[in-house]
Amino acid sequence: MRRRENGSLYGALLILAIAIGGALYVYYSVMFERDVPAISMKNSGYWNLKDSLDVAIDDISGLKSYKVSLKSDTSETVLYEEQFMEAHESVRVKIDPPKSSYAMSDKNIKIVVEARDASKWNLFKGNITRSEFALKIDKKRPLVNIILNSYKINKGGAALVIFKVEDENLKNVYIETNFGKKFIAQPFYKEGYYISLLAWPITSVDFKATVIADDYALNSTQAYVPLYLQDKIYKVSNIKIDDNFLKGKIAELADEFEETQGITDPIKQFKIINEDVRIKNEKLIHEITSKVSDKMINDFKINSMYPLKNGQVVAHYGDHRIYSYNGEDISESYHMGLDLASNAIADIKTQNSGNVVFSEYNGLYGNMPIIDHGLGLYTLYGHCSTVNVNNGDTVNEDATIANTGKSGYAMGDHLHFGVLVQGIEVYPAEWMDNNWMKLNITDVISGAKDIIDKKI
Repeated sequence: MRRRENGSLYGALLILAIAIGGALYVYYSVMFERDVPAISMKNSGYWNLKDSLDVAIDDISGLKSYKVSLKSDTSETVLYEEQFMEAHESVRVKIDPPKSSYAMSDKNIKIVVEARDASKWNLFKGNITRSEFALKIDKKRPLVNIILNSYKINKGGAALVIFKVEDENLKNVYIETNFGKKFIAQPFYKEGYYISLLAWPITSVDFKATVIADDYALNSTQAYVPLYLQDKIYKVSNIKIDDNFLKGKIAELADEFEETQGITDPIKQFKIINEDVRIKNEKLIHEITSKVSDKMINDFKINSMYPLKNGQVVAHYGDHRIYSYNGEDISESYHMGLDLASNAIADIKTQNSGNVVFSEYNGLYGNMPIIDHGLGLYTLYGHCSTVNVNNGDTVNEDATIANTGKSGYAMGDHLHFGVLVQGIEVYPAEWMDNNWMKLNITDVISGAKDIIDKKI
């Protein structure tokens, strides 16, 4: 009897073990996985009924079928439906607008995606899921209207444009150029209007600026800024360097910069300083001066810029400098500012108020305060001996911000004066010319205001 009872107990335990093992197999087996298919769709919440929508469906056990429908307030239309003989772990569906959809009057629709996987879970029926993506229909392109702009732009110079953009779902507004720069437009005067300074780099052969307006539905409009292009020839200087220069200023700078540590060849030191260090220093300048406020402005008034009293020009903006040693060209650079000199350690004054955004040492430029005057316009003061302002300070007109010197890559006491528009160095002489500023800045702004006021 006892042997029979033991046999029954072992049998019961075996059955229990098999049941537990089977349950664990079902629980952990990929064939019986319980996760529903993952459905995603890249979208902004808008659809222009022109571009395709991309849906992704993924499942670890593989997909058995899916269906994509377009649902409106009045109907539901199946766009795509597919069943698979062999399970697919990943499916990508490109949803093209249905025929005649552009005539659709609905303002809101839903894309409904249903999917079933190949899992044996749910009594071999698989895991089923349904996702809905609500979309606003927007078939209208933004309206762009150039209100007024400067008549012309000089190579190496600046210009101004004011324009209007209308779109209830507006996403981006910017000004694209032929040389890869995107200028940021700032809200101006009234709702829907924008203003921006533009700049033509001296290193770009041509100039073209186009206002781009995009909405969330990916509708886009372009409007060309009609500027007359005035080419300008800048000086080319062939500069011979000698051993005294290499053993003097270059050796002094080579001890300072990490890029020249361990380099003993004076020619290599010069090339690294004139090229690599310069690129690093100018990259910092461009990053600092590329920022534009997103706050609305009503006006932009600027005084002519004469930072150094009785200052004499000792080096011009745009000078293309080609350096040679023993008759062989070894390096080149562009002089991106105006060098002014008067007395040693002379007062440097700003004729315009602004915010100090940098007041530190910057390699070749030495002690270098930078002031933000608004609308993406910045002034830079290089080679200073002393700096009287700090980052974050607000300066008023006629404030003494620094003194001239020969810090950085300077052979004598002077001021390197730079003017930048959204990170691009421009011709300082334009901003020293009251007539140029009246024609290209003041008159454009006042004329645009008159036009805007008449439209409202």
